Amino acid sequence: MEEILELLKSGQYLHLRQLLENMNVADIAAYMEEMEHEDLLKLFRILPKSMAADVFSYLELETEQYIITSLSERDAAGIIDNLMADDATDLLEEMPANVVKKLLAHASSDTRRDINHLLRYPEDSAGSIMTVEFVDLKENLTVQEAVERIRKVGVDSETINICYVLDQHRTLLGTVALRYLLLSPPDALIGDIMHENVISLHTLMDQEEVARQFKKYDFTSMPVVDNEDRLVGIITVDDVVDILEEETTEDIEKMAAIVPSDKPYMKTGVIESWKKRIPWLLLLMISATFTGRIISSFEDALSRYVVLTAFIPMLMDTGGNAGGQASAIVIRGLSLNEIEFGDWFKVVWKEIRIAFLCGLTLALCNFVKIMLIERVGFYVALVVSLTLFMAVIVAKIVGSMLPMLARKIGMDPAVMASPFITTIVDAISLLIYFRVATITLGI
Repeated sequence: MEEILELLKSGQYLHLRQLLENMNVADIAAYMEEMEHEDLLKLFRILPKSMAADVFSYLELETEQYIITSLSERDAAGIIDNLMADDATDLLEEMPANVVKKLLAHASSDTRRDINHLLRYPEDSAGSIMTVEFVDLKENLTVQEAVERIRKVGVDSETINICYVLDQHRTLLGTVALRYLLLSPPDALIGDIMHENVISLHTLMDQEEVARQFKKYDFTSMPVVDNEDRLVGIITVDDVVDILEEETTEDIEKMAAIVPSDKPYMKTGVIESWKKRIPWLLLLMISATFTGRIISSFEDALSRYVVLTAFIPMLMDTGGNAGGQASAIVIRGLSLNEIEFGDWFKVVWKEIRIAFLCGLTLALCNFVKIMLIERVGFYVALVVSLTLFMAVIVAKIVGSMLPMLARKIGMDPAVMASPFITTIVDAISLLIYFRVATITLGI
């Protein structure tokens, strides 16, 4: 990084260009992200044309937008032309309509066709993330003719490891791996060596399901077909890595009661972060008023046994933590398709047994602690420990059920995570606490 900046500032552009030619494009992009905008743009102009588009595809979206809007329309269109269609589409989707219109006006007709094709599909669907650059073959080609075709079109394809065999209507007939082409006789027909049992994705399949299919079959690329089984694109494993990162980040943000954002933390402004966080905080604050109402309705009981007040935070926190544990495990199971709504009875029954053991352990330890350390009396210790035992059981039932109910009604299970469940469990724990206290202490 220091060497690049030194060469850039001293004007040794030829030496800098030679240095960049020997570097990995991903590393160059990482260095550019750390530069000031002026130096970043200057470095990008110095890049060899053969590398510029590759480096560009590794940059953050904000940086890509800055570069595109800083270049002339013709130069910017040249970058768009050299990007893979899916990367170009992702970029243009986030740019102002007037800028997109100008860029597409200068782009090649093939690029415009491919981008418009991808923009037709719903966001986060297989069709929206696929690339249309792939190697297609006819079944009547010989191996030698197929290799010649790969040499001709492979340079502009996302991958040449797997080639797709199509008929005259572009229906997907099979696949053939490059290694089989290299190992087969030159005069062998593609139709004889292709793999016919093809596993494909549908254009409207959700990207989370796409990632599951890649995990299940352990492929590096998969074909995407339309309703008539015509091949319209492919998805490669590098796209799946991006999907997994995006979906995991989204789930984590929802579980923390934050509206999901597609920007990195350091590039998200204070006001924008406030807008993402405040809606759930307001909702949780309002819902938490029920907890206050429950406490105020038992003021008389608390005035006679003030010591009961000291244990309220512990009971609420323990219940919330127990519910959070259950919800996190169930949400993860739902995300990985390990759990279906039809498994609700098995899940709840398992969590009840776990809760019984956890609650019993916590209650016994708590009882001993109160008797030996707090020294507040047997019946108070009994009330607190019984409440703790029941609160843990209720919390784990609630924590396991709510995410499954959310999935059933079409909501993201991650929404039913710790903050939401904690609010519900807090109110239930207090009701149990005061009910047990009323019965046991006669208040």
